[in-house]
Amino acid sequence: MAKKSTVFFCKECGYESSKWLGQCPGCKSWNSFTEEPVIKKTTAARANVGNFSEPKYLSDVQMNEDERTQIGISEFDRVLGGGIVSGSLVLVGGDPGIGKSTLLLQMCKLLVEKKKKVLYISGEESLRQIKMRAERLGQFAGDLLLLSETNLDQIQSLVEKDKPEIMVVDSIQTMFKEEVNASPGSVSQVRESTAVLMHLAKGLGISTFIVGHVTKEGVVAGPRVLEHMVDTVLYFEGDNTASYRILRAVKNRFGSTNEVGVFEMKNNGLTEISNPSEYMLQGKPEDEPGSVIAASMEGTRTMLVEVQALVCQTYYNMPRRTAAGTDYNRVNLLMAVLEKRLGIQMASCDAYVNVAGGMRINEPALDLAIVSAILSSYRNKSLNSKTIVFGEVGLTGEVRAVSMAEQRVLDAKKMGYEVCVLPQVNKEHIKVNGIKLLGIRNIRELNSLLHE
Repeated sequence: MAKKSTVFFCKECGYESSKWLGQCPGCKSWNSFTEEPVIKKTTAARANVGNFSEPKYLSDVQMNEDERTQIGISEFDRVLGGGIVSGSLVLVGGDPGIGKSTLLLQMCKLLVEKKKKVLYISGEESLRQIKMRAERLGQFAGDLLLLSETNLDQIQSLVEKDKPEIMVVDSIQTMFKEEVNASPGSVSQVRESTAVLMHLAKGLGISTFIVGHVTKEGVVAGPRVLEHMVDTVLYFEGDNTASYRILRAVKNRFGSTNEVGVFEMKNNGLTEISNPSEYMLQGKPEDEPGSVIAASMEGTRTMLVEVQALVCQTYYNMPRRTAAGTDYNRVNLLMAVLEKRLGIQMASCDAYVNVAGGMRINEPALDLAIVSAILSSYRNKSLNSKTIVFGEVGLTGEVRAVSMAEQRVLDAKKMGYEVCVLPQVNKEHIKVNGIKLLGIRNIRELNSLLHE
């Protein structure tokens, strides 16, 4: 009996099956399986240009002093872990029109100014279109190599010949290998194309950036193995109603995965926001019930965000609950704690919680600010506008310690805040002058902080 020459792949997550399935066992999506031919040989084998057949002792491996290259965009460098690592493979994903190509073209502009040899490969735009976008960003001080091509065999030959230091591929879903009998963007093509680019990056020491399209769920389209093959996965996020963009690392072999970079989209490209806290707090109301400022950590950076809550009498049999910018289930849990420990009848009230500015925060240190905002709105009493709040809340109402508390307090002081409400456990280890520290052990103590 002849061996089966086709297999079925899930278009959403890359799950492989020998037969068609209605529901994917991996991601649980329906009608997502597509039939594609089996690749009998590894098409990326020809790209293995380096000599890795001989093992080496760890002590014999040499590292260059210039192992990292600074881009010149501090927010981008921060997310990458300090700059571009030589021979790294970076995947950049994001919604259509969010600014992925603009950000990478700005990166190329700064790198060619540093006399780096950069190759920009586009499978979606012509050379004239790239030129038009480049003119919006300003004058290029160096020469940038441009290539409009989707055939990966031709791209591979050109890269092996010219050996650029940095390469950008926009996008991986448009690339194809002639040996793979499948359409561009399919699971097989994306996997094999990424394998070729990985061998080129590692074998020739070329730092490679790959642009990836995302699905409606917000994850990179194609097989899940794509994210495992690359060194770094970055997501460029933003709200259609806001001008700012957030660059977030969800995987990074060379740095922290908690760092974020904040940008603002303008006519001449993306501009860094060096102080996101000040940007997010623009237009904040003063001494209004239900408004509380919280100190959250994103990697090594403190983000001050406004937590808003609105509690009002319900006219329905089942009260409404809404949470924007934070975890909905966590908000429900905290409201249950308030009802049990403080005797507040939340069952007769609608409750709406919002992290203003469009940021999404899931850190436990936001708990105390959410509780304070809900309590403030329910009592119709405000918290001092120069007060900042952070701490984790347990099911018994206790306020638990959080990490990096001293840095949160220092950054709050720099922003002009005069009072900091924090867990008592953290207060005992913080020695900061110029700001009043109020340590609390239980949420019952929040009542004394509210005023008319």
